[in-house]
Amino acid sequence: MTTTSSAGAGATRSRGRRIRPEDARSNNRRLVLQALHREDGLSRADIARATGLSQVTISDLVGELVDEQLVVESGRGRRSGPGAPSRALALARASRNVVAVSISSGDTFEGVVADLAGSVLAREVVERRGATGDPAVTLLGELIDRLIARAEAPILGVGVSTPGVVDGTGTVRESSHLDWHDVALRGILHDRTGLPVAVANGLNAAGVGELSYGQVDHDLLLVRIGAGVGAAVIINGAVVHGRNWTAGEIGHVVVTEGSGPVCACGRTGCLEAWLSVPRLAARVADAADAAAAADIRREAGRCLGIALAPLVATLGLTDVVLSGPAELLDGALVDAAREAVEARVLPIVFGDLVVRRAEADGDLRLRGAVGLVLAETLGLT
Repeated sequence: MTTTSSAGAGATRSRGRRIRPEDARSNNRRLVLQALHREDGLSRADIARATGLSQVTISDLVGELVDEQLVVESGRGRRSGPGAPSRALALARASRNVVAVSISSGDTFEGVVADLAGSVLAREVVERRGATGDPAVTLLGELIDRLIARAEAPILGVGVSTPGVVDGTGTVRESSHLDWHDVALRGILHDRTGLPVAVANGLNAAGVGELSYGQVDHDLLLVRIGAGVGAAVIINGAVVHGRNWTAGEIGHVVVTEGSGPVCACGRTGCLEAWLSVPRLAARVADAADAAAAADIRREAGRCLGIALAPLVATLGLTDVVLSGPAELLDGALVDAAREAVEARVLPIVFGDLVVRRAEADGDLRLRGAVGLVLAETLGLT
């Protein structure tokens, strides 16, 4: 199993390499920013307790971050002992902008300018009109140029969520949707903009979005239910990519062997055949009444739970998030998935498990593209 940073850099520290002072300082800086990313209003003493760093180190780093306008002193903090209360600190979320683009599996490129909190400051949607290959790259570059021009603060970087297999260098190894094959998208966009660029598969970007802006600590399985079914796996804040960058391809796991609907892959009983939005919506629409429709959704949820149970047990996951149409997923389907997992794993495994819908589902990949840049440039997750 291969994990990388959320930004997909894929770099690992070589064995035996000495940690240089600048490496330690960079890591300490990330710890301070991470603490403030999760909670505003902390004092220097609060951050020292949260990170384990000395107050001298904290004061030095906070001074540097205040000078860079990444951190602001926002007023009086909590009184933790005798004497005057300390100064409260906050991440200066409006001090930098991020340009983020999501390429959908439909026919649009959607881009935003956002601040460090993920709040959208400007938005633009472009129709692809069938553009593939180099013309699609050009269309993407032109959209990013226009978004950069609309930024209201210095730009931290550019994040892109795209369909297809994306490796750790930001190269789109394969995207049949866009006819991209070994397209070095990260390098192309960096050369065009001069900015740091992070590129990820749409599912992994959605997982990063939920991790960065949802109620998740470190571990997450996000299941995206749309035209197909796939998953993003995040362990200890890092996306699991797998050896061939294809981790999370759960759509063609057979959940009802020898029975059930025939899948597009030719096999019978694949999860995608049960759960993809077009197929599930069609079965629900054909149901005789509301009770029959609920039974159809419940059976789809049971099939999902069958596929999820081994992942939950193997990885010790506590948070399973479903992304897709609320009218299909809410209620009977989510409940049946939870019940199917519970029936298949030990109680100690299931005890802390949450199965829920994604927060901010509509903009999840865009928020993930913002999160990719925060991870790439500031080390934030």
